[in-house]
Amino acid sequence: MSGDKCDDGKLNYALMPWKPVDEVVRVLMFGAKKYGVDNWKQVTDARRRYLSAAYRHINAYAEGEINDNESGFKHLAHAMCCLIFILWFDLNEKS
Repeated sequence: MSGDKCDDGKLNYALMPWKPVDEVVRVLMFGAKKYGVDNWKQVTDARRRYLSAAYRHINAYAEGEINDNESGFKHLAHAMCCLIFILWFDLNEKS
């Protein structure tokens, strides 16, 4: 036995910095409690609305506001959630 493992061409999840992902999950949990689990998939005109929300969170961060006033979580984590939702729609060909 040589201990070989064929990982070539496979996704390398060790490259992901997981602490920021935890912040995104906290925002997702906040949203699930407020709106219901996976409610974001049912939003009308979702791409446009989530892109607008991402811009609002990024703008608030750019203006020096680190945390969202309502949730208390990081604006950038909120923006990342919005962008993940849009990416999910793109990958799943949903509007």
